[in-house]
Amino acid sequence: MRVAVLVSNDLTYDQRVSKICDSLQHKNWDVQLVGVLKPESAFLQRTYSIERLRVFFTKGPLFYFMLNVRMFFYLLFHKTEIIWANDLDVLWPAVLMKKLRGTKVIYDSHEYFTEAEGLTGRERIKAIWTRIEERCVPFVDVFITVNESIASIYRKKYNREVLVQRNMPVLVEEWEEQVELFETKTVVLQGAYIDPDRGGMELVEAFQYLEGVQLLIVGAGRDLENIKKRIVELHLDEKVKVLPRMSYFELKKLTQRVHLGVSLDKPLHLNYTLSLPNKLFDYIHAGVPVLVSNLVEPARIVNEYNVGEVVEEVTPKVIAEGIQKVLNSTSYEAYRASAKKAKSALHWQADFDKLDFSKIS
Repeated sequence: MRVAVLVSNDLTYDQRVSKICDSLQHKNWDVQLVGVLKPESAFLQRTYSIERLRVFFTKGPLFYFMLNVRMFFYLLFHKTEIIWANDLDVLWPAVLMKKLRGTKVIYDSHEYFTEAEGLTGRERIKAIWTRIEERCVPFVDVFITVNESIASIYRKKYNREVLVQRNMPVLVEEWEEQVELFETKTVVLQGAYIDPDRGGMELVEAFQYLEGVQLLIVGAGRDLENIKKRIVELHLDEKVKVLPRMSYFELKKLTQRVHLGVSLDKPLHLNYTLSLPNKLFDYIHAGVPVLVSNLVEPARIVNEYNVGEVVEEVTPKVIAEGIQKVLNSTSYEAYRASAKKAKSALHWQADFDKLDFSKIS
């Protein structure tokens, strides 16, 4: 079967979409990945077809309108049996093709889109996206999302089956090798979206109260410039380093050398409250203990698999206390051992192999 996989980014750093395409190709589907071409887009080489569309805007309503128009006409002139729409912002052209040609549609919602942080306080824009979702979802053949909390909301809202594919790393058989940890105890915060209300600022401020520990912030996001200014204001340059985005494999090598990984989203937006961040699984697969905020999905993983601690508040002093608690705990080596063990259950294939595609076969 031929499948067009739609996404609204430039494909470079989207690990979930990359894993989707690899998994579909492994099922002998003919994969065609369609995204956006940006001036800074890096060259990509994959084992399946890639198409990046030029869109003459970079953000806002005109970007989404032009992107959907470009994708509709691309699909109109490129025959495909199935369309895999990654998130609500590319679902509309997929549903139009279903109405025109009967093309099967798989909708993969990477978050609770209509409750995203970027829509908080923007009721008119939020209403538009909600209307699009309500119009499109009834035409979807297979509905997938990223965790059980979000899936349960969608099941109630649309009275339909919603499958779960958590955004976990692929389990790779590796030779057991001795990894040398950083000489100084090191905490890492990684992420492609280090945005407001994700705990980055409070984490930096926590290092006022910590000695003998360093922090690495790796990635990109809208709050990074503010975080860099705060590092300077608090004279934390020696303790806190901000590193640019890395490839998945470079980041994994670095993460294997740290002592603690953190994920500190705050429950100020429903999408964050229900989130299950990718970084949590990346830390676990690197064999690193974790410190997470008290959100239902991350806390469930930490408590079930005994891979770290949960902080009750995302405030500098509480975070500092949480970091010290993990790093100085008599259970620290047990946390590391639990993380290494947990990855055998918490990996991409464990969920993907359970997905039911019988409605489109």
